[in-house]
Amino acid sequence: MPSGLRAEAAAVPSPAPRGASGPLGKAEHCLFIWLGGGMAQIDGFDPKPTRGDGKKQPGSYYASIETAIPGVQVCEHLPRVARMYDRFVPVRTVHHSVIDEHAAAVNRMHTGRPVSGSVVYPSIGSIIAHEKKALVDGVPPYVLMGYPSATRGPGFLGPRAGYVYLTDTASGPAGLTRPPAISADRAERRQGLLAGLREDYVKSHAEERIIREYDDAIGEGFKLQGGEFMRAFHLGEEAGTLRDAYGDEFGQRCLLGRRLIQRGVRFVEIGFNLNFVNGAGWDTHNGAQKQQHELIQRLDQGVAALVTDLEREKLLDKTLIVIATEFGRPAHFDAGGGRGHYGKCFSCVLAGGGLRTGQAVGETDELAMNIVADPVSVPDLFATIVATLGISPSKNLMNEERPVPITDKGVAVAKLFA
Repeated sequence: MPSGLRAEAAAVPSPAPRGASGPLGKAEHCLFIWLGGGMAQIDGFDPKPTRGDGKKQPGSYYASIETAIPGVQVCEHLPRVARMYDRFVPVRTVHHSVIDEHAAAVNRMHTGRPVSGSVVYPSIGSIIAHEKKALVDGVPPYVLMGYPSATRGPGFLGPRAGYVYLTDTASGPAGLTRPPAISADRAERRQGLLAGLREDYVKSHAEERIIREYDDAIGEGFKLQGGEFMRAFHLGEEAGTLRDAYGDEFGQRCLLGRRLIQRGVRFVEIGFNLNFVNGAGWDTHNGAQKQQHELIQRLDQGVAALVTDLEREKLLDKTLIVIATEFGRPAHFDAGGGRGHYGKCFSCVLAGGGLRTGQAVGETDELAMNIVADPVSVPDLFATIVATLGISPSKNLMNEERPVPITDKGVAVAKLFA
């Protein structure tokens, strides 16, 4: 790495501004890498010396290696990340009360709250989209690379805080791509006819906020169909060597994430669920545990390339990277040689964002199953994320006439902003 970049990365940041509930950062974007299924903390970012045998002996399935943070280790299959770990902050004591149910845990790790029977809470992506908006006109504030769900949606914030989604990096968002048989002139005529219908319908339902917001979202969709936003999906514009450095489909999603934030997108969720690699993705019950390293190696390549690329483009301090999952796994093995679900103690990882990186948050016991020091609740994690982007964790959002705090009494990890 060029010495100038390294010196810049190691520089002590200037004091951060303070909000009502603590210090605030200056990051402009968030790349949220989602390891759906539940990554085992003891096999990844919080390994332990005790080696498990995949049967009766609990412990880490893989050996550990040292990192650029003194005294902090990671799994042996994360060598690239280990060498640049001073750009990271492993948060090893995240916890919640949801253990056995994937959907509820995914909801908790996207909204920061338990499922409610009366309120549909917004996701972290929608919160940031609502608060920060897109950096420039003609791009959405929130892009989801993965399958859509209400858990990832805007909740009571409404459609304008929603996402544009895609499941394939090669083609871009299907709903924004004009069919080949439809010419630009024909598409423009269609939009003109539709505009009249939209206007009449909105006028006849002037008192219904939901209809107005939905119509606004349709208008934003038309704006996105051309220009710089759709060009972001032309990954072939990048040098072949760079694309190779990122690796497979997950890596290409990371590269696309960089291209999207360069064009002004505020929040990008990058889903990493390569079930075909080990049969179950990160949900490593039974035999899926034995090939988990193939997922970890792909994670290592894609994330290391992303951090290096962001640093080269002078975007790392402006971009918070979050590696998150719905829960962890216990150190003990199930009857099939895999691991179950475990929400009482697991790891999430932050990088960049102008934070004081190069330190670990939280300490766990010899099996990475119990918190020894510095617990971080999901609301605390969310407070840290929004504070990094300059949003006060104590701010209220409005659900009709009712104020709702952005986080569920979360407190940002103050030492990351010192």
